[in-house]
This record gives sequence, C-alpha cells and structure tokens, in this order.
Amino acid sequence: MSDRHSRFARIGSRATAVAALALAAALFPVASEAATQPPRFGGERTDVVAVEIPIQVVRDGQPVRGLIQADFAIFDGKKKQEITGFEVIDLAATPPAPTSATPATINPLPPVSPAARRHFLILFDLANSEPKAIVRARAAVQKVVDRLYPSDLVAVATHAPSTGPKLLVGFTSDRRQIAGAIETLGRPELVKRSGDPLNLILDTQFGSGPLLPYQVPVEADDPGKRTTAIALEEFLADTEDNIRRNRADDRRYETQRLTDYTRALSDLGKMLSSVAGRKYVVLLSEGFDSSLLLGSTNESERAEQQTFAEKGEIWKVDSDVRFGNTKNANDLETMLETLRRADCVIQSVDIGGLREGGGGEGFSRPNGQDGLFAMADQTGGELFRNFNDLAEAMAKMLDRTSVTYVLSFQPTVPRDGAYHKVRVELAKPARGTRLSHRAGYFAPNAYDPRDVQAHLLDAAELITNGREGGALASSLVAVPFPGTEDKAYVPVVVEIDGASLLAAAESGPLPTEIYAYAIAADGTIGDFFGQTLGLDLAKVKDKLLQSGLKYYGHLELPPGEWSLRVLVRNGRSGDSGLTVLPLSVPRFDPATPALLRPFFLESPASWLMVREKPRGDQPDEPYPFVVQKQMFVPASRPILTAEQTTSLSLVAYHLAESEFGATGRVTDATGKAIAGGEIRLLGHEAQGNGREAILVSFKPAGLAPGVYRLNLRLTDTGGAAGIEAASVPFEVQ
Repeated sequence: MSDRHSRFARIGSRATAVAALALAAALFPVASEAATQPPRFGGERTDVVAVEIPIQVVRDGQPVRGLIQADFAIFDGKKKQEITGFEVIDLAATPPAPTSATPATINPLPPVSPAARRHFLILFDLANSEPKAIVRARAAVQKVVDRLYPSDLVAVATHAPSTGPKLLVGFTSDRRQIAGAIETLGRPELVKRSGDPLNLILDTQFGSGPLLPYQVPVEADDPGKRTTAIALEEFLADTEDNIRRNRADDRRYETQRLTDYTRALSDLGKMLSSVAGRKYVVLLSEGFDSSLLLGSTNESERAEQQTFAEKGEIWKVDSDVRFGNTKNANDLETMLETLRRADCVIQSVDIGGLREGGGGEGFSRPNGQDGLFAMADQTGGELFRNFNDLAEAMAKMLDRTSVTYVLSFQPTVPRDGAYHKVRVELAKPARGTRLSHRAGYFAPNAYDPRDVQAHLLDAAELITNGREGGALASSLVAVPFPGTEDKAYVPVVVEIDGASLLAAAESGPLPTEIYAYAIAADGTIGDFFGQTLGLDLAKVKDKLLQSGLKYYGHLELPPGEWSLRVLVRNGRSGDSGLTVLPLSVPRFDPATPALLRPFFLESPASWLMVREKPRGDQPDEPYPFVVQKQMFVPASRPILTAEQTTSLSLVAYHLAESEFGATGRVTDATGKAIAGGEIRLLGHEAQGNGREAILVSFKPAGLAPGVYRLNLRLTDTGGAAGIEAASVPFEVQ
C-alpha cells in the first residue's frame, strides 16, 4: 500500500463501532476564517519549468490547418529550444453546445488545454463613452457572445474614473451569468452579489427565474417597486451627469485622467497575467483624446503654435498642444507592454457610431479612434470602427483564432519572476502567413497571498478548465438526497490528505481554501460553496499528519447531470489540487422507491473534521449521515484487509412495507464480476418522511489485493429482484 493511501483512515471492524461516531458533531467547529501571512522561502532556487506557447497561424485571413511539430521553431531569447510537447486544437471540429433538444451529458467536449482555451474579457469603458452608446452596445455584444464556442470563457468588466476596472463576473462558461452581467453592467438596482468567492455567479434581485429579460411588472400594491427600465434610466442619468461635471476644458485635468486610465488598464493586465492562455480584451469605448499623446489635431491651433515658434515667441508655445504629452505617451507604452506580457490582445470597438446623429447626447467628444487603434495594433488586435462592422468583424476574429497549435518547452530558469521573451518561427513560411503567439513568459516566483484578486482568478481558471490533478491530494463523497422546491440536497465530503497539505508549512496559521462548483455540460453553474479555513498548526498539525482534513459542505441542485469540481489550495504556498466527480441528480418521485449509494462507515477520531459555515439565509439542514441514531462519517477511499469486516449504511426512500434482504457482488476495474466478498444484513430503521437507514456488513474474503467496486441490492425475502444501489469503490491491501 502506498504512503499516500496509508494516510487515509481505515474502516472500523464492527458495526457496533458506530456509537463512537457521535464525536463528529463535537469535532466539526475546529477552524476559523483564515489569517494569512507572507510565505517563507529558503535560498535562491533554479527550476525547470514547462512553458506552453499557444500559436495561431493565419494566411489570407484564414487559419492554417495541418501543421506538425517539425514546422515550428521556438527561441527563448536567442537560444533555440527543444519542443517537448505539441497539441492541436481545432474549435471548428468542436460539437455544438447542448440544447433542450439535445440533452447534455457530462463533459461531452474534448478537453482543451488551458493555454489554448480562449478567454474574452468584455470591457465597457464608462470613462470615455457616452452612456447611451454603452447601453446600445450591449445588444451587439450579446450577439457576439452567442456565437462563441462552448469551450470559450467570458468575463465582463466596466471601467469608470471613480472605480477603475471592476470585474462584474469572472471568466465563466455559464452564458446565463454572462448575459446578466452585460445586461445590468453591475447596477445595484438590477443585481446583487451571490456571495460567490470566485465571482463566477451573478444573481438578480428578481428571484430564481431566467435572468433575461430584466423586466418585472410594477405592482399596484407596491408603488416603491421599480422596473429595470427605470433603473437603467437612472444609470444613464447618473453616468451622464458625472461625465458633464468631470468634463472640463482644463487640459491638465484631461492629461491626469489619461494617466489614471493607462495605470488602471496596466493593473488589469497584471491581474490577468495569472490566467493561463490568450486573453482577448474586447474594449467597448469611444476612445480618449489622442491629441494628449500626439498634439492637437486642430489645424488652426497647430498653425498658431507654428507661428509662435517661427517668431521666436517661445513662451507662447505649448509643447503639449504642439507635440503631445511625453509622460502620457510613456504611460501608454507601459500599459501596452504590461498587456503584451500578460498575453492580452485588445480588440478595440469604437462605439461612437452607435450615437444617433453623431452627437445625440447633447455634447461632442474628441475623436478617439487614434488611441483605440494604437491599443489594438500594439497588442496584436484590430480596431472595429462602427456598429455595423462589429458582428462581422468579431466573427472573423473567432474564425481566425479557431485553430491553435500549443508548443511546449522546458527551460531552466532561476526562481526570480523575471520575464523572458519568446520568438516562434515557421520552418518554411509561406508568403502572406502571419503568426500570433504570446510574447514571453515569467519565471516562477514566490507565491504572494496578498495578491488576492489574481489568485481568485487563478482558482476560477482551474475550476472552469476542470483538469484534475495538482500538488494536493483529495477525494470526494457526494450523494443527492431528496430536498425541497425541486432541488436535491447534496452533501459533499472533501477528504484532504494531510501530508500534501502540510508540505510547505511548518508552523503558524495555515489558510486552507476550499471551492466547490457543480457545472453542467453547457457551462451552467448549478450551485457552489467556498470557504477559507484558518488552521492553527500548533493545535492540529499532528492530526493532519495522522490522516488529514475532512470538510463537510453541501449543494442544492436541480435534476440533471453535473460535473462536481472541488479545488483545494494552500493559501500560504499556493499549492493546489482539483478533484472532478460526475454527479447525477435524479428526480425523486414519492411514488417510486429509491436507494442511495452505500456509505462505508469510518471513525472520525483520526480526522480533523470541519463543517461548512452557513451561507446567507439558507436553513441549517440536519446532518444526513445517521444510522442507529448515531452520526457517522462516510469514507471516500475505504481501504480494507481481506479478513476485515466493515459496516456500510444505505439510505432508502418509500420502500414497500415488507421484509427484505441484501445481496452484493464485486466487480473489478473493467466491470467484470469477481468471486469473493461476504454481505450480511444487520438491520434497518425508519427515520421519518419515508426514509429508512439500512446497515449491512461486508467482508472482502477471497479477494486479492487491488481496487474493486461493490454493488449492493435489496431483495424481498424470497430473493426476487429488488432495487440496486450505485456501486462504490474500495481497495483491498
């Protein structure tokens, strides 16, 4: 048996041991909200890192297909690198997203490399746009979002002078949340936060129905209730008033505003650098006054400044008017370099064409197309100049980036966080062929827990990509129970291996982050929970080393097929691990008997037990794992010996009022039946509301060491076919 498995608790040997399991209740409240502290690292390190370079190859406006690894060469600086990995992702070959006519199944799409997955950040620039143009831009943007591939992730943000960039919803595959963020633009009257720690869920205040359309009737008995249309009008009025008050003729004010704007977008780029893969920033804006960079574009002003210079009246020459502001130009270049290093491509959309009559807001703005073009051109993007071109131009962009070649290489670099430029070449470039790829990579650096927003984006990225693995070992138990309002109550038990959690910790508080999301095949997020635990190692280190941490949380899910994704992260070192579990939620029918999967019982004494913190106004549901009036803890990785007898509990609903027995069979990893194993019914008890708890014993007699699955069936006393529970895994050592 492996060391890792040895740290997961063994199963008790007798059914009577369940009496000791009441200890779980007392052990649950052992952790508080986390207090973080900076990590400590030893001397300077040199690491071998895997670097993935996603590349798009375009010829005559069309993606080039059919290239192989030998067609590419990678240079880290001036040194040619050996290509150690090669992958091709062609989104045009991806099947369409599931619809109501084509029921979803779990993970119907082929996995996409995080480096190749496309990320779109829809950024509404409230600082440099008229409010009505912003509002009218939303419909155009939604049409673009509707054309994305199922694997594409979308985030929505706004930028205003008073707040800077504000992320409304993080990179998510849930199109419903994206539509809500675009429609509301984060307006408090229209939306309230869901409490989602990773910012993937956006709630409206209008109940649990569809997010769109955002309209509710004005009720006669509630004159204070406002429709979304009224709230949107207030949004327009407030934003327009702020623009009128802040817009001044003072050029110094405009210069400072541009400085703040470029710094804000630089901060956005730094935050996005934590997200793997190329980020397409769709900037919806009317642009800034480019004369602040290039000098006045007004011919009379330029002529006047030229005359002053020719006459030697230097004191009258305004260098900013004549040549532009050097500081602003430097700030812009710093911003662009930050975005390039973060692998961000700006797709600038001039929404000025959306203004009816070219100045329907009552005042005019300087032409901002030059600034929008500069930001797009210098990051590898394009400028879309008017509303009519938006849908067609964005469709072209989607097509050009639909084929991605992912090249990997492994440089040896010091752990200093330095930036390394990368160049990719084609061995035989054809005329008119253009390569687009990330400009470089950052060497590993010490994990800084204070960079909260970047780490939350990184956690969201791991959840949405759904690729299992990581430095932290964990396993899950999740089973739906009948709930209320057509939603099942799904308890989730997360087992975290203590040794891997403590690998980078010695003493002091250890922040442990746990995030769980249920995601459907079409990207819809059904429910979530998340919490950061502050573990005092002076008190719990020994118990963690003995086995690990068991965390109890729950989800509330409608019937359907879900992918349960649980991320555990060490908040001090940044080490993490993702576990993915397919979860089928049935539609419980009171007229139909139901048998839940069996639960192996184990003692909580060797585990550090933590129960979830209540969320909002959710009722505190009774603990569901109870047998013979005693609580127990289900084991996710039961490890048995051939001569060991252990206990299992089954929960059944609406069984016929008759005596029954229990039978079982053992299968191997391929599903083949294996001779061996002994099953015995120990008893059952009614627990109310048609629920019964059934206790059986199991002895893996005659089974060689290995991994198996146990299938249990309830039968009537005559041995006739009855009802079968879902199989559960176990290991014999």
